[in-house]
Amino acid sequence: MQIKVFFYVLGAAAMLLLPSWLNDSRTEPSEAPAAQPAASAAPDGCYRVLCTETGQVAEIPVRDYLIGAVGAEMPASYEPDALRAQVIACHTYAERIRKMHADSPDPSLKGADFSDDSNVYQAFYTKAALQSFYGDAFAESYAKLSEAVDAVGNLLLYCNDEPIIAAFHAVSSGRTESAETLWGSPVPYLISVPSEADRNAPQYEESAVLPQEAVRRALLSVRPDAVLPENPAEWFSCAERTPAGTVLHISCGDTVWSGEQLRQALSLRSACFTAEYAYGAFKITTQGYGHGVGMSQFGADAMAKAGSSYAEILAHYYPGTVLCETAAVSDLQEP
Repeated sequence: MQIKVFFYVLGAAAMLLLPSWLNDSRTEPSEAPAAQPAASAAPDGCYRVLCTETGQVAEIPVRDYLIGAVGAEMPASYEPDALRAQVIACHTYAERIRKMHADSPDPSLKGADFSDDSNVYQAFYTKAALQSFYGDAFAESYAKLSEAVDAVGNLLLYCNDEPIIAAFHAVSSGRTESAETLWGSPVPYLISVPSEADRNAPQYEESAVLPQEAVRRALLSVRPDAVLPENPAEWFSCAERTPAGTVLHISCGDTVWSGEQLRQALSLRSACFTAEYAYGAFKITTQGYGHGVGMSQFGADAMAKAGSSYAEILAHYYPGTVLCETAAVSDLQEP
């Protein structure tokens, strides 16, 4: 059940980075921190985060931000090396966004590096929010998150002298997706790789029954021009799929949708789905959870349980990237 709570925002966060993909290119794989290029870090030891609830910009020490981001994005019950891999992914994501907004400021952020809006950026919980979320398990969970951040908070994933697009998702369909196949732009380290352990994830396959009229309203709210056949059994046809099973394109009446568009319109767990119509309703069955690109979090946990290190996990899901050192997070805290 925990998976469903943690991983509902990943597609939006990853898609935000699409315009900068064209500058990425392949580097040689590495599992050890590289001496060069020298990785950057928040210059004053803090990230400036716009609080969407108050409209105020808060300066949050890097260490605190990483604890809150990993706590919001991955169950603390996962293995230590899975949490460490997530720390590096979250830190790399934050650095890439910070650099992007430093070069091209977004006026809506009011000078912040990013906001806590999980529909746009990666999720983030304050310490108080983590305490409320974990309840009686807070002390143990916070200790695990802190250990992971303290262990690898000085590492970033780089490609071509830039922090990578550290896309991640909850559970793949059994194989991750290629960014080029799914989003149309090639990224050398966001390629399809096996993640077979995901098939054993709780809620790997889920079915939902949606009334015909609810589906009609959802489709027309996005595409008011769509003309749907009188027979609902003919509403969905000609699905084009990736090798991993994700729907790339599908015909909805006289309109063509991407699988991701339909996923969002119908609030599906993933775009790896099938739809069947019977007795006035659609039975839609999904596999996996999230967009499927980059690191599978459940897969990372499975690899850690099997003895893989965080470096091996990252090398598997982001092939051709290098780990680079920044200042230690212990040196990036307020006095």
